[in-house]
Amino acid sequence: NMSDSRYPIGPFVLPETFSSLDLAQWIGEIETEAASYRLLTEKLTDAQLDKTYRDGSWNVRQLVHHVADIQFLHYLRMKKALTEPDRGDTTLINMDGWAMLPDSVTDPIAGSLQSLEGVTQRYVSLARGLTEAQLALTYFHPLRKIWFNQGQALAMSSWHLRHHLAHIRIALSRN
Repeated sequence: NMSDSRYPIGPFVLPETFSSLDLAQWIGEIETEAASYRLLTEKLTDAQLDKTYRDGSWNVRQLVHHVADIQFLHYLRMKKALTEPDRGDTTLINMDGWAMLPDSVTDPIAGSLQSLEGVTQRYVSLARGLTEAQLALTYFHPLRKIWFNQGQALAMSSWHLRHHLAHIRIALSRN
């Protein structure tokens, strides 16, 4: 339901299979959407950063900090899956808890925009260099109760960036 402000681009749907074109699209979206955050948010006022996309939701400031945090987490999970033998132990975070910490509630977004751009550059570079065997490596996501291969993880990362960018656009359009 695209009119549901919780999921303005729809909920994430795990692709069962993917092509090299799908992979290129997701990596391209990760690369370009990260830059979209700066374009959309870097000149916002504190009042605009305090806007929410629905009652009780995170505000724009929290969303920018969250996206930077999660982009780093996605990159970390990929590196762990590629280099560590125990891929059943995925790094999880308490997203709501992180969003309520002082750095997410009050800090300027400039540092998170910088962090998002930096980690995205590395993440995209790593993703573009993956072999077929590396793309097939999986890790278990205990919260979602599923195994992700690296292509599916990139699909989720792309969705996540687009999902919260849509939230920010909704928040900024609200009175």
